Amino acid sequence: MAKNDKKPKKTYGQKWAKYNAAQVAEKRKFLQLLYELCQGVIEPPQPLGRPRLPVKDMLYCMALKVYIKFPMRRSISDLEVAFERGFISRIPGYNTILNYFGMKDLTPYLNQLITESSLPLKLVEQDFAVDSSGFSTSNFGRYVDLRYGKAEVIDRRKWVKVHLMCGVATHIVTAVQVTKANAGDSPYFKPLVQATDQNFDIREVSADKAYSSLANLRLVADKQATSYIPFKVNAKASHQSKHPLWTRMYHFYAFNQEWFKEHYHKRSNVETTFSMIKEKFGTRLMSKTEVAQVNEVLCKVLCHNICVVIQSMYELGIEPVFWADEKKAS
Repeated sequence: MAKNDKKPKKTYGQKWAKYNAAQVAEKRKFLQLLYELCQGVIEPPQPLGRPRLPVKDMLYCMALKVYIKFPMRRSISDLEVAFERGFISRIPGYNTILNYFGMKDLTPYLNQLITESSLPLKLVEQDFAVDSSGFSTSNFGRYVDLRYGKAEVIDRRKWVKVHLMCGVATHIVTAVQVTKANAGDSPYFKPLVQATDQNFDIREVSADKAYSSLANLRLVADKQATSYIPFKVNAKASHQSKHPLWTRMYHFYAFNQEWFKEHYHKRSNVETTFSMIKEKFGTRLMSKTEVAQVNEVLCKVLCHNICVVIQSMYELGIEPVFWADEKKAS
């Protein structure tokens, strides 16, 4: 191909009028949509003793705190606005909200809210991407570095690992798993795909070489979908289990590189999703305990999803209705 015959680089224009309108209205819409999501929370039975705060109010306060990115004391004025508009029944103390971040019982609620927040886009998303990324914490861990024949004790900031699956068209997160930093990627491919398959019609799944395994290929094939996962350099056409799917996908990958890359390129959208979450809601977790760190990062993902829904309302004409199937979070 001649030097001047190169394909022009494909660009994607921004609908600036709709984008600007969504950004202007985002916080107002966020307060309303977060309220509608929390209305699907079924309150657990109240134990004996002092009445506790409603779970839906605490989930609202936790997510709002992450959204505005202020320290808890400086977030109270925003909670007062939410209270005046009827989005919460009372204004809890800032220490109370921080204590609720450390409650393990709230983790399933946050996961359900994330799933429900993705459903307004179930008719839009058919192609998905999987990856993981780290969020640093305020904690430090020690390890011994052996270098040049000397042992050196080094303090390094700890972090947690977030595995997620997202739609490549809107960057909505359809499933998420939070693990320790040293957790492998491939074992979390299955729960992410299965969780997404419960609500979305999956057509394609893209992932990098870390997810290359026969089990993952079979999982996607069983969903009547196509996986775009590159093979590792030491992979061979004949798998040790002699399963025909491995051989077929290997040859498909080896002899259709250009076509494969066009589809595999969609995987970059999951990196964009992580970038959106970190840029908007921060790369560091302020919580000290492991449970609170998990809940905090889930709140970041929830806030991201709500913002994606708001953008889709303006750009795609989506009218979100939560809990339409009457399956409440409990």
